Amino acid sequence: MDINWYPGHMAKAKRLLSDQLKRVDVVIELCDARLPYASRNPDLNKLIGGKKRVLLLNKADLAEPAATSRWLSAFRAQGIDAAPFNASGGKAKEALAVIDRAAKEAVDKAAEKGVRKTVRAMVVGVPNVGKSTFTNKLHGGAIAKTGDRPGVTRSNQWVRISPYLELMDTPGLLWPRLDDQLAARRLCYIGTVKDDVVDLPMMTIHLLQDLLKVKPEAVMERFRLTDPTLKGEPLLEAVCRGRGFLMRGGICDYDRCCAVVLDEFRAGKLGRITLEEPRQERSRLTIPGAGGKTEDEHGED
Repeated sequence: MDINWYPGHMAKAKRLLSDQLKRVDVVIELCDARLPYASRNPDLNKLIGGKKRVLLLNKADLAEPAATSRWLSAFRAQGIDAAPFNASGGKAKEALAVIDRAAKEAVDKAAEKGVRKTVRAMVVGVPNVGKSTFTNKLHGGAIAKTGDRPGVTRSNQWVRISPYLELMDTPGLLWPRLDDQLAARRLCYIGTVKDDVVDLPMMTIHLLQDLLKVKPEAVMERFRLTDPTLKGEPLLEAVCRGRGFLMRGGICDYDRCCAVVLDEFRAGKLGRITLEEPRQERSRLTIPGAGGKTEDEHGED
């Protein structure tokens, strides 16, 4: 199942982001805490350059807490200022504290000149990681467009959070070539890539197989499975029959099955799940934001 999706508006968004970077003091990068590796765009590293940056592992309420702790340790070992967050239900003051910490140097320099600086922060990340929800959380109201599908935000939006803080909500950016197909597939799981441009049955099968590796009991209970070794189409068929997704004559309703499996995973109905671990990712590629080094080079245990 090859996945490659780069809508035309993303190329424009990338240019707009580059143009606005010189105006910001801090870059706030959001990734999905369930996929801290796959949900980070490696191109952002080149775009952001030497700008002060913080990384928020968003949707931490849907991720396995111990795994999130391991990822935070791995990122911090690389010198990346990282913190967990939940843009939907978290507290705005937690995110504001992270921004204040990142902007402290710029604020202090301005204060030395007798100036009360207005901090400008840019919110970046791949589609559907919660950037607009994060902006709305800090603003205290629905000012940025949100949605549970990628591509809702199509242009840069400046939002005043306080007299001394402005946020820019940017469109989600993927990279032009999804060469790492494992990461691309995982992005499909969380809705970063639109469902209608991929093979949904095959993607759902991959998701079920991955979930059975990390949370077999929860998956078997939720989808009423009796055999955890099932793979491929027999696995999808077993879920259909277990949950009663059947049409006339006992024929499996695969469309309904795929929709429900994806929706329930994305909504956290199978419990708190993390599909990536730092130890597993070190053998594949470098982690974006680590200056081109692998975790092994950083000495991660």
